[in-house]
Amino acid sequence: MDTTKFVGEKIKILREEESISVEQLAQRSSLTIEQIERIENNIDIPSLAPLIKIARVLGVRLGTLLDDQDEAGPVVCRSQEAKETISFSNNAIQSRRHMEYRALSKSKADRHMEPFMIDVAPTKDSDFILSSHEGEEFIMVMEGIMEISYGNTTYMLEEGDSIYYDSIVPHHVHAFEGQAAKILAVIYTPV
Repeated sequence: MDTTKFVGEKIKILREEESISVEQLAQRSSLTIEQIERIENNIDIPSLAPLIKIARVLGVRLGTLLDDQDEAGPVVCRSQEAKETISFSNNAIQSRRHMEYRALSKSKADRHMEPFMIDVAPTKDSDFILSSHEGEEFIMVMEGIMEISYGNTTYMLEEGDSIYYDSIVPHHVHAFEGQAAKILAVIYTPV
């Protein structure tokens, strides 16, 4: 499945079901009309912060935009099932996709957390733009070294280290000195 296409179409369908215009969605999410149109037309898939803002305006959980499953009971994700990835753009124009997300509970209905295994690609970028959104994030480094910019502080995390933070504080997550890494991330966003 082309996840980029799915996300854009899902946003448009939900927006139209709620009788919200593109202009209203842009205003309520603090995004531009052009950004909303590019997302809905499958030109861009936003980073998590704008996607979370869109989900809040539409009154749905983040996962609603990322999947179409609806399992009420426990959901088991076998390692071979977690191969499909989602790429969110970061805020650096020259490096639009630096993380590959593998959803670990995409078929669980009414979940409040979004767990992902994330492959962080090496990048030469060093001028990261911090972003914020409501909620909390938990990150555990599985491989490599991660650098977490959080407000005015930078945290270095090595394999086995973890961090739990309020995501309303401007932050950016990236691999240290352009190396590849792998992390387990759990994102909570209130609806």
